[in-house]
Amino acid sequence: MSDISSLVEARFDPQRHNKYATLMAAGNGYLGIRATHEEGYTTQTRGMFLAGLYHRAGEEEPRELVNLPDVVGMHIEIDGEIVNLLAGKLLSYRRELRFATGELRREAVWESVSGQRYTLLCERFLSRHNNALFCQRISITPHNSECCINIATGIDATQTNAGRQHLDETQVRVFDQQTMQAIYRTRSKDAHVAITCACLVSPRAQVSFSAKNRRLQQHSFCELKPGETLTLDKYCLIERWLDGEVPKEAGQTSLAQLSACMEQGYEALLGASAAVWQAWWRQCRVTVQSATQGDQRALDFALYHLAAMTPVHDERSSIGAKGLTGEGYKGHVFWDTEVFLLPVHLYTQPEIARQLLRYRWLNLAGAHNKAQQNGFAGALFPWESGRTGEEETPAWAAINIRTGLRQKVASALAEHHLVADIAWAVVAYYQATGDDAFMAKEGVELLRETARFWLSRATEVDGALELHDVIGPDEYTEHVNNNAYTNYLACYNVAMARHFSKRFAKPDEAFSSQLDDFLARLRLPQPRPDGVIPQDDTFFSKPTIDLTRYKANAGSQSILLDYSRAEVNEMQILKQADVVMLLYMLPWLYGEPVLRANLAYYEPRTIHDSSLSKAIHGIVAARCHEPEQAYRFWREGCQIDLGDAPHSSDDGIHAAASGAIWLGAVQGFAGVVAMQDELHINPALPKAWTSVAFPCCWRGRKLYLTLTHQQLSVESDGPVMLHVCGKAVEVDGRADFFIPASGSGTSQEGI
Repeated sequence: MSDISSLVEARFDPQRHNKYATLMAAGNGYLGIRATHEEGYTTQTRGMFLAGLYHRAGEEEPRELVNLPDVVGMHIEIDGEIVNLLAGKLLSYRRELRFATGELRREAVWESVSGQRYTLLCERFLSRHNNALFCQRISITPHNSECCINIATGIDATQTNAGRQHLDETQVRVFDQQTMQAIYRTRSKDAHVAITCACLVSPRAQVSFSAKNRRLQQHSFCELKPGETLTLDKYCLIERWLDGEVPKEAGQTSLAQLSACMEQGYEALLGASAAVWQAWWRQCRVTVQSATQGDQRALDFALYHLAAMTPVHDERSSIGAKGLTGEGYKGHVFWDTEVFLLPVHLYTQPEIARQLLRYRWLNLAGAHNKAQQNGFAGALFPWESGRTGEEETPAWAAINIRTGLRQKVASALAEHHLVADIAWAVVAYYQATGDDAFMAKEGVELLRETARFWLSRATEVDGALELHDVIGPDEYTEHVNNNAYTNYLACYNVAMARHFSKRFAKPDEAFSSQLDDFLARLRLPQPRPDGVIPQDDTFFSKPTIDLTRYKANAGSQSILLDYSRAEVNEMQILKQADVVMLLYMLPWLYGEPVLRANLAYYEPRTIHDSSLSKAIHGIVAARCHEPEQAYRFWREGCQIDLGDAPHSSDDGIHAAASGAIWLGAVQGFAGVVAMQDELHINPALPKAWTSVAFPCCWRGRKLYLTLTHQQLSVESDGPVMLHVCGKAVEVDGRADFFIPASGSGTSQEGI
């Protein structure tokens, strides 16, 4: 699929080293490797992460995704001069991440301080055919003089998580004067990592090895004439055992596996990996014809990273808020996964969505424990989670440099909407798949246990039930009563528990009666006469301020430089708009007039400091038939990682924002949305887009949709019922529909 776009870094900029280390990171769901340069720079943070490998550095620390020993770095000297592109002159430079294959390629022509010129070509990829395999190649060619080249590379275990060391060496070996192997154990002694690597260089090169200060390295020395090229191919296997000891035969098995890989060679291994990528792109890619340069790249970028961050090999792991691209949020899993990432899989590879939900089901014990510890029943899932299902949210935020005090992190204590978000995803999965086996076991248990939590969480006030002291997705408004998002989603959670219990669970009259009572008495904030739904009990009574300059710097949280969190909490200032998010999540609740009223009211009060905010505003705007407003939000959402800000992604990608790029295209502009058990298509393409096309799964059928401003074409591998612009139609094979400006679709008979 040669038309798949790529990401290009056209200039060498130390201010953007970490940004591009994130954006160009390699990943296959099992392993993630940041795109740091081979040569070392003080401004870059190296990183390699295994999905599910968490460790706690100290008793007061939460578990974090372990930053593994580095295998990318190389110390390169030419005639005794260390290769550093900041020294001498950089005559040309280009680095490219090819989304189609996951290969990263960098080419530079560098003139050393002494005036000698060299071409440096660096290539690498992380295999999707063999998850544990990472391959790297560097080629150096002198232009105008003979030279002596020294390259030192191997396994560098001085790497830490921002200074915290998680691994102890248990074995460091060199086998047959060729292959290096190091085995590490977490300091809690419950997980192991083995890294096996070898470097192939010209037979002319002199090779030696060293092990010192947690670095195991091969040293390669070679003399070159002008025009000759020294090429070093490096092959690495990165393996882990998350429970128990390393099998006795593991080391020898790894050596044999690596040897077999090396026999195939770099190009053959890249080809095998590229074939897996090609199959994945056929299942998932969204193609767009746009007048705006960069739209297709944004979609390809988003889907590339979604593939790179999803641990399809292990249902005990899920997708962290930064994927596998950096140390941000300590690698923890949030509600983002169920709401912004799972839907992409649900409509492209539903079996992966099922697996992500099983991650939550397998961690029910931790959710039960947290609920009990906080005085509740049922399942209270952790706000931030890792592998164990325990709460991993840090208890305290960073020290305030003005006061010297720490502020307690409230999310784990009150941001409980996550519970209902998981239930929402369970129902969405069932509606899209009809998977009775899942619902009969995992699904209904998740729904019932999350419903039990809400039953115990409610407070009785004057005969009604209310939810007090909560934090909605808008984290600038804390500890409020009857947050609209939380209340409506909790109600939906309980309603779906009641609905599916009748079909998939043993009769329990007492529990059913409790569910009925909760639904009858829960207070749901109602729209005012103008259609605006109150975000919470007190929001309308708070003063407003002009947010223009803060909105201009959305994402920077600059409001907190001028106001304390306590002050922000007492004004109509939103990080993201909970009511707009609610209307996105449950689109059947209210009609277009209410959507318009709330979008108009809340958007001026929203700074969009959350990376999740603009995408949702865009989808709701598209559902209001405002495609140009929606497109503006979508484009701005694409810039969260891909924009010019030099440090926007230093500590990892905004995973949910990547998912939201797909959501905006498919759910927003194409108008594909599940309305309970029905799949509706109500397009609202922006003027810039001539067409958009993508695959979609629904109820066991594979569809392919192509939309223009006038026409929708649907191809299906079997009969399927759809609702196109409000009209129910059955498609079996191929069907085309007119999409007139009025929004009513009509079938084109005979096509």
